[in-house]
Order: sequence, then structure tokens, then C-alpha cells
Amino acid sequence: MQPLLLLVVLLLPPRARAGQIIGGQEARPHSHPYMAYVQIPTPRPKTCGGFLVREDFVMTAAHCLGSQISVILGAHNVSRLERTQQRIPVLRAIPHPRYNQQNNQNDIMLLQLRSRVRRNRAVRPVALPQTQNRLSAGTLCTVAGWGLVGLDRRTDTLQDVWIRVQRGEECSRLFMFYTDRTQICVGDPRERKSAFLGDSGGPLVCNNVAQGIVSYGKRIGTPPAVFTRISSFLPWIRRTMRRFKEWGLE
Repeated sequence: MQPLLLLVVLLLPPRARAGQIIGGQEARPHSHPYMAYVQIPTPRPKTCGGFLVREDFVMTAAHCLGSQISVILGAHNVSRLERTQQRIPVLRAIPHPRYNQQNNQNDIMLLQLRSRVRRNRAVRPVALPQTQNRLSAGTLCTVAGWGLVGLDRRTDTLQDVWIRVQRGEECSRLFMFYTDRTQICVGDPRERKSAFLGDSGGPLVCNNVAQGIVSYGKRIGTPPAVFTRISSFLPWIRRTMRRFKEWGLE
């Protein structure tokens, strides 16, 4: 029997709490080269997950907003200074203009990096959806993050887990503000793998495409949970990255 592992949501609304899952494991080093460890020192120290979508942009959740943000790319063990790591300060954080922290709508944010990353085997952007086609229920995806392996014990190494997309009705019954138009319901209760148990702001990757962003889940940490649907925000993403292209980069 595999040990119970915990991929924690380090920054989620109060109704979402970390819980144990079966099926998570330490990721093969650099098998998710798009993963970003997001450090937010103010207004209070916290961390989030994120993912590289262009050499100068990381995507994460809007509820991860803070000041003096920096990201670490190319990391497997975030407690060590690995040769693969690239630490880059964030030039500007751009949350969606209609993000609502009361109901978690439009929970998406772009972080423009102060300098471009150096692409290599450990650091590489993940593809974004090209259309607004919906994921089919049952689609198998991965979520990864740095989180807990016990109620009071952290892990410094990247963890990952496979999870399945659910029908929107499953989340509509559980969450008052869930909307299938801009959110994805993820995590089969029968498989005991909760979609939100990756670092907050981390990606839901399906067939090598980032389709969702960890947003929120149930207080007790059981699936399903809610991810922001990236495909619903493609016009805003493209417009924002085009607007700030090369702006202020070294």
C-alpha cells in the first residue's frame, strides 16, 4: 500500500483545507519543467504554485497576489540551491481585472518576469489551450506541487498525482458559486484524489496542455474541487501578454 501523501494548497480561501490523498508520489526530477515555486514575502510570507507559459510570464491564481514576488524555476527540491534553478523577481503581477475574492470568480493572474528564463531540460513553458473546447468528463490529468506529507510535516521535493475531470454538475451541487463556464470540476471521490491538493495556483495539465489553475475545494479536503478554466480567459491572456511584451525586460 502506498503511503498517504499530501499535496497541500498553501494558499486557498478559508473553506479549503489540505487533506490526505492516496496515489500521490514524489515527481521524477524535472518531469514538470514548467513548474514555478512562487514566493510572496508581503503582506505576509506565503508561497504558491505557478507555471511558465512564456519565457517571460508565469501563470498562477489571482488569490496568490502579494508584493515583492519572486519565482524559482527548474527546481525539484526547493530547500536546496540546485544548479538547474533559476530565481527571477517578478516585474509586475497582473490579476484578472474581474477577480472576486468573495466567490473566487476569475481566479487567474499573470506574473511578468523581470528577465527571460533560459530554456533547458529543467525549464520550459507548458502549452496553453488554443480553443475553448471543453474537457470531457473522465479525462486524466496531472497536478503537481510542493506540499505537506503529513499534518505538520512539509516536503521540499515536488510531488505529483493523476486526477480525473468530472461533470460540472458534481461541483454545482457542492459549491454555491461554481460555474462551468469559467471553472473545471476535478477529482473523482471514488479514487480519493482531490484536485485541489496541489499548490494553490498550480496547473492542471491534460495531454501536455495546461487546462486549469488550482482555485478552491471543500473544507475537509475531499474531491471534487474547483480549478479556473484557462480556455475561458484566452483573449485576456493573449491581450495582456501582448501588451506587456518585452516591457522592462533586461
